Amino acid sequence: MSADFISRIVGMVVLAIAGVFLGASIADELGGSPYQYGVLFLLVGALAGLVITPYLTVRPFAAIRKRIRQASAQHLVAGALGLIVGLVIAALVSFPLSFLPAPFRQVLPFVAAVVFGSLGLLVGTLRQHDIFGLLRPRHAEHRDEYELAAPGRRPVLLDTSVIIDGRIADIGRTGFIEGEMTVPNFVLNELQHIADSPDPLRRNRGRRGLDMLRRLQQEAGVYVRITDMDVEGVREVDDKLVMLAKQLRCPIVTNDYNLNRVAELQGVRVLNINELANAVRAVLLPGETLSVKIIQEGKEVGQGVGYLDDGTMLVVEDGVRHVGSQVEVLVTKVLQTAAGRMLFARLVD
Repeated sequence: MSADFISRIVGMVVLAIAGVFLGASIADELGGSPYQYGVLFLLVGALAGLVITPYLTVRPFAAIRKRIRQASAQHLVAGALGLIVGLVIAALVSFPLSFLPAPFRQVLPFVAAVVFGSLGLLVGTLRQHDIFGLLRPRHAEHRDEYELAAPGRRPVLLDTSVIIDGRIADIGRTGFIEGEMTVPNFVLNELQHIADSPDPLRRNRGRRGLDMLRRLQQEAGVYVRITDMDVEGVREVDDKLVMLAKQLRCPIVTNDYNLNRVAELQGVRVLNINELANAVRAVLLPGETLSVKIIQEGKEVGQGVGYLDDGTMLVVEDGVRHVGSQVEVLVTKVLQTAAGRMLFARLVD
């Protein structure tokens, strides 16, 4: 049984019993039948417990647990430090407030603790980078060495296209990306905007991206964090992503060719999953033979087109006569383009 179901049952029983006692006390006050009031408030209490108990117990706890799991250690430490500082300030302020006449001396210290504690927590989380920047050694010559010592531990920024693509989930599961996958809120908003598009194709792409992001969050060993960090004065999502990557000194994971070139021109490291896919494909050299199924005609007269298991396009000379058939071909040329690898072959006599 799930925790949600158990909480509903427990809440229903507890509030039903409380309803019986409440109905009996109301009957004593109004002079009615304790039995009727007891049964009425028992049913109301049982229904209320069945409906609202998970929203007061299990679900808030699950939401807090999920939030803590997604937050980085730096975020949690900064929040704890800010809370401690806020409570210390509240304790100092509460001492003079305790000399005020009643009821101010009982109420104001508690209000000060809530206000300064919340303010410290907020400042600690929002200014965490500045706080840890003050604590970090200021030796510029060692800063770059420290960042290069463990590059896999730095976060990586995911752009919209790579989330929609979906292959990042498989790459993350293999452990090739050790750092935390960070998704800024403006990327999430763009995904939501695409998912709400009236165009069915764009809408499906957006929904696929949101589903893929949820899959990444649920994947064991993959750390995904949604951050509210933003770049002021910049409107385009790609420009914001590049500027944020420069501020955090972390790479961008994408399969967008234009974003790749713009980021490289601005000195931002890019991890392009298309380049990764091309790098791990099987190496075929001219003169090797293989079996392929020709599925369609090519652009030129007489050409047939087939695809290898990894998606590489294979253009077969005089292969149009064998569309729909499995044939043996001899690789004659390998062409590497920006879009990927393309093979040319001819039929084996």
